[in-house]
Amino acid sequence: MSPLDAAHAHPWLLVSDIDDTLTGDPDALLALADALEQAGDALLLSVNSSRPAASVAATLAEEFPANLRPAATITALGTEISVGGAQLGSWQSQFSGWPHRRVFEILSELGHVPHDSIYQTKYKVSFAVSCEQSQANARRALSQAGIACEIIASGPDDFDVIPKGAGKAAATLFLVGHFGVDRARLVVAGDSGNDLAMFLAARHRIAVGNARRELIDALEPRSFYHARMAHAAGVHEGLMHFGALPNCDEKT
Repeated sequence: MSPLDAAHAHPWLLVSDIDDTLTGDPDALLALADALEQAGDALLLSVNSSRPAASVAATLAEEFPANLRPAATITALGTEISVGGAQLGSWQSQFSGWPHRRVFEILSELGHVPHDSIYQTKYKVSFAVSCEQSQANARRALSQAGIACEIIASGPDDFDVIPKGAGKAAATLFLVGHFGVDRARLVVAGDSGNDLAMFLAARHRIAVGNARRELIDALEPRSFYHARMAHAAGVHEGLMHFGALPNCDEKT
């Protein structure tokens, strides 16, 4: 088997956050797109965003180069997975009957303000909950109501509630199985606290140079690659570090 055939038989899978990870530097994103295009089937790309599918689709159309189209998209904080433009019903069916309306009511009754309707989906409730005590009270109220959920708090006040068993990490591992990729060849990339679970699901982790302290401080030292470069350039740098892309700086 030639090296090229071997690479295609054992592909890498990059699962990356979008906002401030891939986006933020259009020239760097273009360079990464060219590198991924050259890699072909040896390196698959999936994007993994907290935003719903429609919002992500708009970003892909407006900000991504024409030659950069993900093999899969994970959206709404790991509650939605799409491959080839079609939703994977086998993933979402497990969350059927989740009490979205009741979760929304509980957080509203506590006086919290919901995020815009575009960020609310069937399996994700998003509110602004600003302080640790308020977040603790919200967690307690949801628990007392018997809501089976995961809670992701990030940034200054982002408070997202999703079904138990969903999430960026679970969806990432589902894709590993769907594509038949060796988990040892999974690479994740991100910049914020809501990427933490995804990082803990992978051996190869890239924190871009502009990553927030909330992510860096939550990870064990030397358990991830902290890129020097920001945004897509940092993802590109990390992929070369792990050997998923050839290191152009190495002398032959």
